[in-house]
Amino acid sequence: MKTRGAPAIAIVAALSLAVDVQTRHANGEFQSAQQALQFLEDSLAYLKTSRPTAVNLFDAAAKLSALNQQTASAAGASADTVVAAYVQAAEQMLIDDVQDNKNIGKFGADFIVEHAQQAQDISVLTHCNTGSLATAGWGTALGIIRDLHKRQQLTHAYCTETRPYNQGSRLTAYELVYEQIPATLICDSMASALLKLRPNVQAIIVGADRVAANGDTANKIGTYQLAITAKHHGILFIVAAPSTSVDLLTATGKDIVIEERPAEELVNTSGVQFLDGKPTPTSVRTAAQHIGVWNPSFDVTPSNLISAIVTERGVVVKQPGQDAFDMAAFLQSQ
Repeated sequence: MKTRGAPAIAIVAALSLAVDVQTRHANGEFQSAQQALQFLEDSLAYLKTSRPTAVNLFDAAAKLSALNQQTASAAGASADTVVAAYVQAAEQMLIDDVQDNKNIGKFGADFIVEHAQQAQDISVLTHCNTGSLATAGWGTALGIIRDLHKRQQLTHAYCTETRPYNQGSRLTAYELVYEQIPATLICDSMASALLKLRPNVQAIIVGADRVAANGDTANKIGTYQLAITAKHHGILFIVAAPSTSVDLLTATGKDIVIEERPAEELVNTSGVQFLDGKPTPTSVRTAAQHIGVWNPSFDVTPSNLISAIVTERGVVVKQPGQDAFDMAAFLQSQ
């Protein structure tokens, strides 16, 4: 969990390997294109074992692997050309991800303004962290919030603390304060009460770690219950994710592998104490000893609860009368 957020996981993996392979090559470790290729392929295979639910890493690894194979098999290939091509591709992924996020922000803000019950004084609720700290920059769901704020059409943003790892209170709250966006932190169990008592909340916006071909979406644990309460209260429930989060090989959410985290993350609360004015990390146990723990990191929201899926290519909606999205048709049409 040193790196989290599906887009960020992919970018950090690609760039960290770029640094590693460049350093090793400078030290004379690779004498041929095949040696450099073998190292890159082994490293990408290892990196893919880190987080099973976030599909962006697998997508990035597949693209980089194809490039490696192509470069290494070209006439006159050398360790120099293989390493240089990989580094350039990894750096381009960083540039592309930032632009993709900004496109998501624009498309998502446009959709909310068009479909919300009121086009001005919009308030939204978000979950987990989907901003600059979870991507290459700007953000997905938080990027939409940034765009609404930039247009002066956002009245307020609410963020959940996102137990048990508290990405909302530690990261999203920080980004909202830093950007000077009017915001309020709530605990996860307050969401339904918020929608009932604060009717100006027009939408719930979340990110995604994997989107199945039918639109079923795996995201941070607690997302599913937010979709249910959005449906009950008649407000928009929007998923914001780059097209690299879409896995057309996964037919439905039933096929998505859900990562489970250590029990310690649930029974302990981590934070910072300020001793003599200096921040000191600390962890405090909040649960009874010997209690059993179930700690899935993600849940799956079925497509029938999702209003729209916002990508850098545009907004995906369901056909009239359909409960599922046709993600393949959308991607093929763009």
